[in-house]
Amino acid sequence: MEFLPSFAALLAFTAAGLLLALTPGPDMTLSISRALAQGRRPALFVVLGTSLGVVCHTLLVAFGISALITASPTAFFILKTGGAAYLLWLAIQAIRYGSNFKVEKVEQATSSPLANISIGFWVNILNPKVIIFFMTFLPQFVSADDPHVTGKLIFFGIYFIVIGMPVNLIVVLAADWLSGWLQANPKILRGIDYTFAGVFSVFAAKIFFTQAR
Repeated sequence: MEFLPSFAALLAFTAAGLLLALTPGPDMTLSISRALAQGRRPALFVVLGTSLGVVCHTLLVAFGISALITASPTAFFILKTGGAAYLLWLAIQAIRYGSNFKVEKVEQATSSPLANISIGFWVNILNPKVIIFFMTFLPQFVSADDPHVTGKLIFFGIYFIVIGMPVNLIVVLAADWLSGWLQANPKILRGIDYTFAGVFSVFAAKIFFTQAR
């Protein structure tokens, strides 16, 4: 079980993962839109597709970063420091622009399960922010001298799906109510934005000061 992280790292990742899952984004907007237009079942297939996209990103990051650590711990340090800067930039963007959450109820013909899985998958695979996020966020929870870094990165990626799945299911089941409630309560969205910014600023500061030693 060497791939299991420490309790402190797992607790910190759980808090950050839950916050990310609760923050409205392209995946949440897509699943709500599909639930409103075609019903819950097609939306659940979309959620499955977005989760598969996360698995793909996790494997790419896990094996890519492992190779980077083996080749050059200095390059890994640069990646983590750059990741901290990116997290700080995300925090600033959240405060400046906030959540962009708009869903229009448009009736559509019901898509096949495979089509819904595919669209969910590609929404995450082709989103550059998702790619950069996984490259900068997951490495914050591993050490360059950890011999089990690949297993831990894969664990964190799969665990991220486990954390987000209950949130995604609730979003789909309560799509109609949730869509109206979020758009009618912009202060709630701003509260999420500031929480998001605060958590990511803490992670950024932690990396900046820890790596400076």
